[in-house]
Amino acid sequence: MAKGRPRVAILMGSKNDWDVMKAAEQALEELGVASDARVISAHRTPDRLVRYLAGAEESGIEVVIAGAGAAAHLAGVCAAHTELPVLGVPIASSDLGGFDALLSTVQMPGGIPVATFAIGKAGAKNAGLFAAAILARSDEALRERLHKFREAQAAAVPERPY
Repeated sequence: MAKGRPRVAILMGSKNDWDVMKAAEQALEELGVASDARVISAHRTPDRLVRYLAGAEESGIEVVIAGAGAAAHLAGVCAAHTELPVLGVPIASSDLGGFDALLSTVQMPGGIPVATFAIGKAGAKNAGLFAAAILARSDEALRERLHKFREAQAAAVPERPY
């Protein structure tokens, strides 16, 4: 876990979602960004969600990543309760393979934006990287770490397939 005051909240509707959402934490950790991971259900613990979001900005949170499956209302409810950027990660937790969660996350009404990422671990990782990119706009050291991460990623791709 990155040290320091958490700048990104990683919220998930169920503890079963952690297997996916830890990819967001790992991406942030690699870039030295502290996060706060919580299980907060939009349906089962709505009061907990409202309380958390009410104090999030004051506690140093600058971006919210919300992962949920099935009806996947967590990201939208977060966006309705905060002006912080909300990044939604659909999770495949039903027989529909996450397609239901994708549609629930991506189809927000105009005026309540949620940035929506791919279903599953790739989406969680990219949400973590996107959160870091948002933070890097006002953090020169993080911008440099993100730049080095991208350079290393590019260097790891071989030019030839043989």
